[in-house]
Amino acid sequence: MSSVTVQLPSIPSLSSVDEIHVRRALRRNRILATGLLLLMLVIAVGTHFAASQGWVIQLVRAGAEAGIVGGLADWFAITVLFRHPFGIPLPHTAILPRNKDRIGRSFGSFVAQHFLTREVVLPYVRQRDFPRQIADFLISPDNASKLADWIIAVLKRLPTASDSAQNELIQRTIGDNLRRLDLAPLLARVISLFSASKESDVLFEKIAQTTESWIVAHRSQIDEMVAQHSRWWIPRTIDRRIAEKLVDSAIDLLRQLRKRDSEVRAQFRVAVVKLTDDLMTQPEQGEKLERLKNLLFDDAEVRGWIGAALNRVSDQIIQDLSDPQSQIRSTLHSKIIALGHSIRDDAPLRALIGNILEGFVPLFIEYRESIGSSIADEIGKWDARMVSDRLELVLGSDLQYIRMNGTIVGALVGCAIFLISDTSWYGPWVWDWLR
Repeated sequence: MSSVTVQLPSIPSLSSVDEIHVRRALRRNRILATGLLLLMLVIAVGTHFAASQGWVIQLVRAGAEAGIVGGLADWFAITVLFRHPFGIPLPHTAILPRNKDRIGRSFGSFVAQHFLTREVVLPYVRQRDFPRQIADFLISPDNASKLADWIIAVLKRLPTASDSAQNELIQRTIGDNLRRLDLAPLLARVISLFSASKESDVLFEKIAQTTESWIVAHRSQIDEMVAQHSRWWIPRTIDRRIAEKLVDSAIDLLRQLRKRDSEVRAQFRVAVVKLTDDLMTQPEQGEKLERLKNLLFDDAEVRGWIGAALNRVSDQIIQDLSDPQSQIRSTLHSKIIALGHSIRDDAPLRALIGNILEGFVPLFIEYRESIGSSIADEIGKWDARMVSDRLELVLGSDLQYIRMNGTIVGALVGCAIFLISDTSWYGPWVWDWLR
């Protein structure tokens, strides 16, 4: 199984505002816990030097002394989690830094075994309604703008065609793939689909009209071309008559092609159908097309034209992407929002997205061991001292309550032990009751 890399933050972190509040809480609770311990120490010393050593003073002193023991014990227990007490490397201290790698492995295994399971992930994916959340996210203009900016940033980082090495790589990649592509059936399918659509008639008529307009606008140039290729002994008048006849014939042919009910248009349709059939059924037609394709890709001028076209397209895209008001950015923004509305309003589309997400769950679970190992490896890279400090910052405030409770509980237990061990106050009652 191939490994999967999971990028975790370098150390557990908090936002700057949260960190300020957490540090204040930690400082406050640490002062309270330490102050309570010092209070017990003061009471113990004060009762020890009291002039009267009566029963109450002894009770208070016993409670204070036990409170000192309880507070110090809990201080020691909490301190050894994060560091060596007073910097002394005692055994089984600085538990978190010293066992960071083992904790990382245990945590990674725990996540993999108890969270990355089908029983946990699949219900979570279904309950969260991610298609609806995706739609709501895309509909937001701010989110659409950020997503468009991200796409623009990715596109701007792509290699430009102006780099000769990258240009050669692109051309070679495109050429190699097109060389392996069997164009005959693909071209036949494209022609068939295009000719069967209603839009094809409109487009064909537009092309014929544009071609006719171009011929009319360049009649003089056509006359010159005919004269240049004519024999020297042919009079210029005849050259002009030939050129005029060629232009008029071409214009008449284009006008007939533009008429959907004309005989020429019908013959053109028959020719297209025959071309499609030949490409699909006649191997020699496919061989001719393959020879033409290879001839084009082997031609230096064709490769130069492809490179120049890539350069122009790349430069135009980069120039447009650099403009904050670019058409590409505006189009992306509107299309992202439109996609969000389509997802939100189209229940079958949401169901399809949900099924796709659920389909990724088994693949995700398949790599859970690799994910757990990546978590362990990443934790292993963390600085032990920094991890200890950050964990103490996150957990230390609550742990100080253990110190306070230990001091108070210790004091109460000390008082209870004193009361139980001093029989002078309850001994006569017990003796009278037993008699």
